Amino acid sequence: MVERRALVLVGLGGGALVALFEVAYQFAIAGAGVASAAALLYTAPTLVALLARPLLKESLTPFRLALAVVVGVGAVFAVQGGSHGAHLAGVATPRLALGVTGGLLAAVSYAGTTLLARYAVPRYGVFRVLLLEVAGGTVLLGIVLPAAGRTPVPPPTAGGWLYIGALVVATVLLANLFFFAGAKRIEAAPTAVAATIEPVVGTLLALALLSQRLTALGWLGLAMVVGGVAAGYVEEARARPQPGP
Repeated sequence: MVERRALVLVGLGGGALVALFEVAYQFAIAGAGVASAAALLYTAPTLVALLARPLLKESLTPFRLALAVVVGVGAVFAVQGGSHGAHLAGVATPRLALGVTGGLLAAVSYAGTTLLARYAVPRYGVFRVLLLEVAGGTVLLGIVLPAAGRTPVPPPTAGGWLYIGALVVATVLLANLFFFAGAKRIEAAPTAVAATIEPVVGTLLALALLSQRLTALGWLGLAMVVGGVAAGYVEEARARPQPGP
């Protein structure tokens, strides 16, 4: 039986964070472009490092804060250095402001989801938290989108359903299962840093599959993210108590 506290905290609170992220990130992409939206999103590790101390009593060491900043800047470089990076010249100011606001809200919701996962997953379990968050977010979006005149339309073809099914399995279920499994084992700040490897994987896939280009700035960004994530893993391994002989 699901506890009432879990329903409220994870189902309602986590669902609200999921719904906010999905809507805000779309506004960020529409208003500021993919590159700028992703760059704004990756301010989240720094937010997590700062908020984990008062909310979760995690230590805020200079090393952790520096890692969060380094991987965040590296993610910005990786995204801006790819051929999908977009210049913002000529974008109307109100549209750009809406995009920046959406990007910052997406970062806040992503940070909130990370902090909530670190608190809830060890208490309620990976699968329960995933189910409650997805269900809560789906219900909230099912209410908000039609009310805003944006009622979702089912795909008209079998290929469209297949594409949606692949997204659900790969980018929602599996991605969150792995993410929550990490949040269960390590603290929120290093979890957020480790998850920043995502733009590296996305950029490398784009290079391999879509023949996209990467500038020197992009390669520098990839190196910063990979180096920061690796340093985080090493630091966490050193910080763990070693088993006795």
